Amino acid sequence: MTEFMVSPLVKWTLGAIGAAVAVRWVVKEVRRINEELDQAKVRVRVTDRKAYPTLRRDPNTGEYRVR
Repeated sequence: MTEFMVSPLVKWTLGAIGAAVAVRWVVKEVRRINEELDQAKVRVRVTDRKAYPTLRRDPNTGEYRVR
């Protein structure tokens, strides 16, 4: 049986191409997910902040309380 020899330069080239494809795919997915999150953020925007309580620090005790 004959052995198939591949030059190290060819191996490095194929590895670099594979890494570039993987990075491109990851960037595309991150952009897609961020776009979905931005659209969801627009839909969920709170218009009346006073209806929701917030935490405020009590200066006497140092504890946070709902106000």
